[in-house]
Amino acid sequence: MRWALVKVCLAVTAMVVVAFAVPLGLVVKEMARDRAFSGAEREAAAIAPALSITTDREQLERVVASAGADDGMAVHLPADGAGAAALDLGRQRASDEDIATVRKLGRASTTEVRGGSTLLQPTALSSGEIAVVEVYVSESEVSNGVATAWAVLAGVGVLLIVGSVAVADRLGVRMVRPARRLVESAHELGEGQLGARVPETGPKELRLAAVAFNAMADQVVQLLANERELAADLSHRLRTPLTVLRLNAASLGDGPAAEQTRAAVEQLEREVDTIIRTAREAKPQTAAAGPGAGCDAAEVVRERMAFWSALAEDEGRKWRVAGVERPVRIPVARADLAAALDALLGNVFRHTGEGTAFAVDVHNGEDAVIVLVSDAGPGIADPEAAMARGRGSGSAGSTGLGLDIVRRLAESTGGDVRIGSSVLGGTEVRIWIQLNGGAGRDGGPSARRGHRGASIRRRKHTRALFAPGQSRVSS
Repeated sequence: MRWALVKVCLAVTAMVVVAFAVPLGLVVKEMARDRAFSGAEREAAAIAPALSITTDREQLERVVASAGADDGMAVHLPADGAGAAALDLGRQRASDEDIATVRKLGRASTTEVRGGSTLLQPTALSSGEIAVVEVYVSESEVSNGVATAWAVLAGVGVLLIVGSVAVADRLGVRMVRPARRLVESAHELGEGQLGARVPETGPKELRLAAVAFNAMADQVVQLLANERELAADLSHRLRTPLTVLRLNAASLGDGPAAEQTRAAVEQLEREVDTIIRTAREAKPQTAAAGPGAGCDAAEVVRERMAFWSALAEDEGRKWRVAGVERPVRIPVARADLAAALDALLGNVFRHTGEGTAFAVDVHNGEDAVIVLVSDAGPGIADPEAAMARGRGSGSAGSTGLGLDIVRRLAESTGGDVRIGSSVLGGTEVRIWIQLNGGAGRDGGPSARRGHRGASIRRRKHTRALFAPGQSRVSS
C-alpha cells in the first residue's frame, strides 16, 4: 500500500508538472523572441527621423553608426525620380525579393536568414519613396535566457515531484503502520496468543478495522472460555459412574481379569483428571515437547500392547509387535502417544471381526520415527474422509475423533498421518513423527531411504509371521 501510494503520487505529480512546465517553457521561448525583435524595432525606429530628412550617404552612415547597430543594420534606399541611384548601407542579409515586397506593401516583416532572422522595417523618405531598414537578430539573441528559464522550470518540477513523493511516503507510513499492526495481531491470534489486540489508531477505515478485530478477538476468547468450561463440566460428570466402577472393581476379588479391570478404571480416572485440568488451564492436549521432553515410544508401545493383548487373546486375534527392543525417544508426551495408540488399536477391535490379525511396528530413522498400525480387516474405502474430524464410520459408538487425535499428535512434531493398504490385506495407518520438528511432511532423504528399507523388511517379516500354518505370536 505504501509503495502503491507513492507510485500514484509520483505519476500524478509528474503529469501535473509536464502539463504546466511544457506550455510555460514555450511561453518563455516566445517571450524571448518577442523581446529580441522589439529591440530590433527600436533600433530601426532610431534612424527613421534621419531618413525622413536626408538621404546623403555620409550622413546616414554616421546615423547608423551612432545607433550602435554596427554590422547588424542595413539601410536600403530606392532610386528616385531625379536620377539618383539606389543606395545600400551596411551588410545585406535579406534577399532582394523580400526587400522589394516590404517596400511594395509598406508593412514590416521578418525573414529567416543564415544564423538568425532579419527585421525589415519600411520608412518613408522626404521624396515620398520608401526606404527599408534591415536589422539582423541572431539566434543567440532570440534564445537569450531561455535555457536558464527552462533549467529553473525543470528544477522546480523535480523539487515538486520529490516533495510530493516524500509527502506520499509519510502518508503511506501513516496508513501502512496500523495495517501492519493489524496483520501482526492476526498472526499472533492465529498462533494462539489470545491477548493479541490492535491499537485503534490511524485512518478512520483502519480504526474501524481495529475495533472489529478487537471485538472478534474478545468474542473468540469468550467462546474458548465457554468451551473449556463445558468440557470441564462434562468431564466432571464422569466422576460419578467412575466411582461406581471403581467400587465394583474393588469387589471383584483377585485374578488377572480383576486386576486389569481395576487398572483400566484407574487409568480412566487419570484421563478424566487430565481432561479437566487441561480444560481449566486452557492448554492444548497435544503440544510440541521442549528440549529433553518426550517419551520412549518403544516402552509406550509395549505397555499398550500388553493392555490390548488380553482382549486379543479373548477374540482369537493374531498380533505382533516389532521394533521395540531398544529405546526410541520421540518429542511427544507419553499420555498423548498412549492415547493415539489406544485410538488406533480400538479402531482395529471395533471395526474388524474377531480373529482378525493386527500388528504394530516402530521404525527409528535418523530424523523421524514411524509407527505403523496394520490389520487384516476389510480396509478403509475412503481414507481422506476417514481423516476428517467428526466423520467417523457411521456405526454406533463412533465419534470420528480417533484419527484426528493421531493426526494432531503427528502434526505437532512436523510430521503427518497416512492411511493405506497393509501387507496383511487390510488397513495400514502410518504415523510419521518428526524428530527435529522441521524437515516437513516427507522428511529428509536419509529418513525416506530408512523408511523404504524398513518398510520392505517389515513386509517380509509380516508375511512370514502371518503365513498359513504359522502359530500366533504374543508378547
